[in-house]
Amino acid sequence: MSVPSRKKIACAVLTLACISVGNAAPNPATDATRKANQAIADYLPFSNTQDFDDARHGFIADLPNPVVKGSAGNTVIDLSQYDFLKQSGPAPASVNPSLWRQSQLLAIRGLFKVVDGIYQVRNIDLANMTFIRGKTGWVVIDPLTSTETAKAALDLINSKVENLPVSAVIFTHSHVDHFAGIRAIVDEKDARAGKVPVIAPDGFMEEAVSENVFAGNVMSRRASYMYGNLLPKDPEGNVGGGLGLTTAAGTITLFEPTKIIDKTGEKLTVDGIDVVFQMAPGTEAPAEMLFYFPQFKAICLAEDANHTLHNILTLRGAKVRSAQKWSSTLDQTIDLWGGDAVVSFGSHHWPQWGNGRVVEHLEKQRDLYKYINDQTLRMANQGLTMNEIAEQFVLPDSLAKEFYNRGYYGDLKHNVRATYQLYLGFWDGNPADFNPLPPVEEAKRYVEMVGADKMIATARAAYAKGDYRWAATVANKVVFAQPKNQAARNIEADALEQLGYQAESGPARNFYLSGAQELRGGVKKMATPNTSSPDIIRGMTTDMFLDFLAIHLNGPRVGDKSYVYNLKFPDINAQYVLTVKNGVMNYSKDKQLDKVDGTVTLNRSTLDDIALGKLKLGNLAESGDVTIDGDKAKFKDMLGNFDKFDFWFTIAEP
Repeated sequence: MSVPSRKKIACAVLTLACISVGNAAPNPATDATRKANQAIADYLPFSNTQDFDDARHGFIADLPNPVVKGSAGNTVIDLSQYDFLKQSGPAPASVNPSLWRQSQLLAIRGLFKVVDGIYQVRNIDLANMTFIRGKTGWVVIDPLTSTETAKAALDLINSKVENLPVSAVIFTHSHVDHFAGIRAIVDEKDARAGKVPVIAPDGFMEEAVSENVFAGNVMSRRASYMYGNLLPKDPEGNVGGGLGLTTAAGTITLFEPTKIIDKTGEKLTVDGIDVVFQMAPGTEAPAEMLFYFPQFKAICLAEDANHTLHNILTLRGAKVRSAQKWSSTLDQTIDLWGGDAVVSFGSHHWPQWGNGRVVEHLEKQRDLYKYINDQTLRMANQGLTMNEIAEQFVLPDSLAKEFYNRGYYGDLKHNVRATYQLYLGFWDGNPADFNPLPPVEEAKRYVEMVGADKMIATARAAYAKGDYRWAATVANKVVFAQPKNQAARNIEADALEQLGYQAESGPARNFYLSGAQELRGGVKKMATPNTSSPDIIRGMTTDMFLDFLAIHLNGPRVGDKSYVYNLKFPDINAQYVLTVKNGVMNYSKDKQLDKVDGTVTLNRSTLDDIALGKLKLGNLAESGDVTIDGDKAKFKDMLGNFDKFDFWFTIAEP
């Protein structure tokens, strides 16, 4: 998860209430879908049950209650919703059997002993929380997505193993499901006083706060599709996310780490435990690290080696990751510790035991990402385009038949396209595709040329043949040209539904089924997700905040206008010059000008209140917390040119 992810200010995926939307009953799996899923069942070695043995290995106890609630009685996560995964027998026809197997593994939850002195609480949230027995207390790795689930994990190990304080915390990387429960287990005052070190990789704080800030609204909306937040939890709906079952909708917290690791080979002794670090920036996260515990001969893999193919580009949207860099990192891990390690564990899924299995897992995960990188470039250099490469791309059996290399979270074709994009961009080089019409205009012309009735008939015929990709493509053109054409919406929804039933990737399944849901019932505006938390907002630098504000400026509306104001923030002893000109907002730090429209004095905490919704931007000119020396009316006029983003925009329709 890598399941955004804001993952930072845009953390809506992790805070959106999982509310089912009432729509028409889903269709059953068709014969074509049954055949496609049976082909997967015939191809993969389902008789190999090693993963189930490993996932249950060392089990100590489950949570006392599968429903974790917040202090206000709100449901943070309800794991009982996934009890249907415990049924025995073959996979339902509406679920790819490989994804069903993965989801059943992820339904094995609770407290587990990895080896003497190392424990994990798994699958009570999207990620794992790991505990190392130090001299005086628990050294915690990755305190989950929320304070509520982190506290539940700590309470579980304290009640079932040993009641100890938390003596240190290590963040493997900068994604929210690995740090946001920190305040449930550590008092910031103790961290600042040096009593409880909080250790993180170089760049952690900036990346934890900023990764999804600037495109936060659109990422969060797409994440609601990616994690299937609005889908029912059943075999025709959400069966999990591949990386974990689901995310906790609890309290997100953060404070600055007290110790930053910035080089491979750096060593620390943490509460009596020796730790050796390996930097892994730009792999699964912009700020990430793996590490080794010599006394346990154990590797913490962070999120760079998993029991799934991960995302080179998340379906919610993000910067493209490098499969080459990912592969090189795992190769270095093998060189560093592959000769000695007897166990490896990660931030998701279950461990590997025995040196041979530890190394084989690392080698095949390494080769998975290298194959994607190298073969995408090989075919690109032969002149194949992004979609042509993705359509032809096949992993060798030696990689493809390993369950931990299957695309439960990252989709293989999507990752191939992402790798092409990393090197060559999204354009395929065909001049006819250089300046395409926008989707609605293109769709209208297709419909005008062919006719809506003919296109719907074509889509229905394709559906009847089991050609769901073409059925969805053709019907979608009609939907974009004629959004109220219910016949087109229905046939596209039917096709997307079958594609979802066939998908091996949890996020891909959720996208297909969420699209079908929208086409059948429209966008249902539920409670807007909590896209911020006080700790995340306070973690933003003022520069970052002003950059984020500039993205909200409606450039066309202010293209011919000009505003210049001095800004002063007494509480942080900072000053800026803010300029709006040529449709853009710029700022200069540590400067003040004589010739300006005015000087605005406010505390930085007032900006935090704006982001947290306590104060409206447009009312800033009247706020008693703000002093304006100069043209107040012009300042108010400037503030009126910042857009507010609507979360519930359409995705499967125009």
